[in-house]
Amino acid sequence: MNTVTDSFGSMVFNDSVMRSRLPKDVFRQVQRSMNEGVRLDSAAATIVANAMKDWAIEKGATHFTHWFQPMTGITAEKHDSFIAPVDGGKVIMEFSGKELIQGEPDASSLPSGGLRATFEARGYTTWDPTSYAFIKDGVLCIPTAFCSYGGEALDKKTPLLRSMEAINREGLRVLKLFGNEGVTSVRTTVGPEQEYFLIDRAVYDRRRDLQYTGRTLFGAKPPKGQELDDHYFGAIKPRVQEFMKELDEELWKLGVMAKTEHNETAPAQHELAPIYTTTNIAADHNQLTMELMQRIARKHGMVCLLHEKPFAGVNGSGKHNNWSITTSTGVNLFEPGDTPAENAQFLLFLCAVIQAVDDYQDMLRICVASAGNDHRLGGAEAPPAIVSIYLGAELEAILDAIESGTAYGGREKEQFKVGVHALPKFPKDTTDRNRTSPFAFTGNKFEFRMLGSSQSISGPNVVLNTAVAESLRQYADRLECAEDFDADLHELIREVVRRHRRVIFNGNGYDAAWVAEAEKRGLLNFPATPDCVPCYIAPKNVELFARHRVYTGPELHARYEIKLDSYCKVVRIEALTMLDMLWKDILPAISAFTGELAASANAKRAMLPVDVSYESAVIQKLSDLSASAAIHGRALEKAMEGVKTQKDTLAAARYYCDRVLPAMESLRAVVDEAETRCAARWWPYPSYGEILTSVK
Repeated sequence: MNTVTDSFGSMVFNDSVMRSRLPKDVFRQVQRSMNEGVRLDSAAATIVANAMKDWAIEKGATHFTHWFQPMTGITAEKHDSFIAPVDGGKVIMEFSGKELIQGEPDASSLPSGGLRATFEARGYTTWDPTSYAFIKDGVLCIPTAFCSYGGEALDKKTPLLRSMEAINREGLRVLKLFGNEGVTSVRTTVGPEQEYFLIDRAVYDRRRDLQYTGRTLFGAKPPKGQELDDHYFGAIKPRVQEFMKELDEELWKLGVMAKTEHNETAPAQHELAPIYTTTNIAADHNQLTMELMQRIARKHGMVCLLHEKPFAGVNGSGKHNNWSITTSTGVNLFEPGDTPAENAQFLLFLCAVIQAVDDYQDMLRICVASAGNDHRLGGAEAPPAIVSIYLGAELEAILDAIESGTAYGGREKEQFKVGVHALPKFPKDTTDRNRTSPFAFTGNKFEFRMLGSSQSISGPNVVLNTAVAESLRQYADRLECAEDFDADLHELIREVVRRHRRVIFNGNGYDAAWVAEAEKRGLLNFPATPDCVPCYIAPKNVELFARHRVYTGPELHARYEIKLDSYCKVVRIEALTMLDMLWKDILPAISAFTGELAASANAKRAMLPVDVSYESAVIQKLSDLSASAAIHGRALEKAMEGVKTQKDTLAAARYYCDRVLPAMESLRAVVDEAETRCAARWWPYPSYGEILTSVK
């Protein structure tokens, strides 16, 4: 018996379960709802609810919940039992179609960006029949959308579903022009690679900064970090392997196709990658993955860190959003084929992405912006904060030929040879890969590499889907009126390449020269979150999302407010945590150590005329550093006072970025130097060396 294949999806109300438990006509309705977006009627929903309840009870579930994704970026759930009273003081287990379709959580206590006031509490969760229900911890979880009493989206999922409808609608228009009459739907698919750190629970419990903020606010660089690259793809430690084994098993039960796992570049850093699936299901699965990573790590005496930059001086963690478009007939629209220069349909969809990335650089930067990710973007391991697209040598040569009106000579595939006769030969790809690009074509998909490890993938995919839908809308409007389709198509591709080629960059995105080059090209550069967030409500962006019915103006403005408010709160918590650690632990520890040294030096001098220059030098150095730390601490307190004078959230975010963060960095530099001079037994927190090697 193969236990993996037997257990995979065992906790999911998936197609095979529905096929066996639902009447054929109801099953067909559910399939049409999932694949074509057709609304399920209430009678069918009642039948589905009863079958779902019976299945869940057989699996040991006693409760159900509408599982939704509010704008906190994590998931939310409220549990209700299946019991209902009957005569004689007994109960029965029931679950109605109404309970399946609709729930009513509080809509005022979750982030709404002004869409809901505290006294206006009513909100609704609505069943998403395009995502599978599942059982987690004995609770039937029903994926749902979450909206306000007025119908405004208060979650991550509703706009994602709307954006999927938009790209389906416009994609079908374009495909019909190429004669694809058999295609009934267009769907985007995603495979999000998830990076994370694992550290021992004991060291985590001794670091208030990790507990409160998810990252270390102080910490001197250890003698050995990632310089030797000996952790990357190295042998996985037994304790980590046991964690990964249980994580895989639990994810597989939930239908998450966890596929690849390995050590990442930084010590204690790892990665998990799943097989691709439909975007909204991929978003559900990634939320489950992050939740289970953290829970299972604790079972193994470890803590999973999902912050984008938990340790200064070593690689941070991202999330690579591998994104593609497929048809109901199973065709990947980003598959170039053997002769991409002759594949006009592929070239047009490629152009749609190029144009979308160029036209909406600002939104692509905004959708990955956060206080945590600002520490990572532009670092040596992450793409820069400048949005560009990598196509590779072959595709760029094809586009050059189209733009110039010359023939493309083509590139023959070579056999890959390594100079050892015993090793097999295989066809070499016609182009290399580029790990420094924030948005790279990787053969039959695009890899959006700017996402932070802790964020939901819904927001970035909303932007991708909607921006590409807009390109396709423009193409369909033009080509539907074409008198000579082939000639107009060729001219359209040529115009798009000429107008948007500035965003194509195949070089080293880590090179400082690229910043200057990008500026010459007119590309946007937003190093920090407050730099880019105002573009959220730029007229062109409001118009884009309104046209495709993804966000209303108020919904977009709400997300603008939430993004800024979250940034301010995160930096505020970090600054207050630093001050708490400084005054209560760090300065008292330095004082105690120098006092011990002074007592030791005095005792030596009292007995013998010995050299106490070591003690004197350390006392002097640490006294100077502690005095400096106290000055910087007071400067940070003063900077925090200045936040109160800011007139609005944008001004406050700008102030935190320009005044508070630099004050925090200045304080950290002094304290980190003091750590290198203080005796280890007196320093109040585990060092970087202890933390990064804590999992043996």
